[in-house]
Amino acid sequence: MPELPEVEVTRRGVAPHLEGQIVTGVELRHTGLRWPFPTALSQTLAGHTVRSTGRRGKYLLVHFDHGTLIIHLGMSGHLRILPSDVPPKKHDHFDLQVGSQVLRLSDPRRFGAVLWHPAADGAVENHLLLRTLGVEPLEELFTAQWLYRQTRSRTSAIKQVLLAGDIVVGVGNIYASESLFQARINPKTPAHRIGLVRYERLAEAIRQILAAAIEQGGSTLKDFIGVNGQSGYFQQNYFAYARAGEPCRICNTPIKQIVQGQRSTFYCPNCQK
Repeated sequence: MPELPEVEVTRRGVAPHLEGQIVTGVELRHTGLRWPFPTALSQTLAGHTVRSTGRRGKYLLVHFDHGTLIIHLGMSGHLRILPSDVPPKKHDHFDLQVGSQVLRLSDPRRFGAVLWHPAADGAVENHLLLRTLGVEPLEELFTAQWLYRQTRSRTSAIKQVLLAGDIVVGVGNIYASESLFQARINPKTPAHRIGLVRYERLAEAIRQILAAAIEQGGSTLKDFIGVNGQSGYFQQNYFAYARAGEPCRICNTPIKQIVQGQRSTFYCPNCQK
């Protein structure tokens, strides 16, 4: 599933093609994805100018004066900017037409979403899918002190707490494993047993890992490609994720794989205590 870096890479890729442009139409080739497409979306957006783009966690936001288009890539989705005369393929479900180009959403497994939040309903941050999200890990509010304070009553394993998204948002399975490795923290450690010093290492690791992943175009394990059609290459630098049985790059101990909350976790049992 595309995580925060992949969504941010996508946002940066589409922004120059959308911001300041007038939407000339919307084409829907299905009734919906995870949820039904908004009613009369073409009439809602046609003739209106894209003011800016944004991101909240794993949600891409396209802002208009009268509301915000919310796009989620789901498990297999990706966005492309294409000439408007390029024929759609089987899994191309949504086009946002801007001039001679389209923003096209392809989603083979149809777990993504295209939703509309009207300005009359208040700030988009109050949308049902966004209102309970934690702080953004690349913004100033995200600190070791924040992690420490918010986890004093959390008895769940720190990996699960990171994935929950209500304390810090967007640190998905891949980057949680990588960040915990860099911070030398065992992913099974109860969150409330981690002290401030170790949270300082973890907060810094999360920032560094996510920033590096964005710089390298995200991770392409199966489906994700950027707006320009190119794959990300951060997966070439993994220290833990998807390296079960391979020697740790630090100590040569075989990387271990376990299951936490139905998700695979990878860690070094020697380096991560």
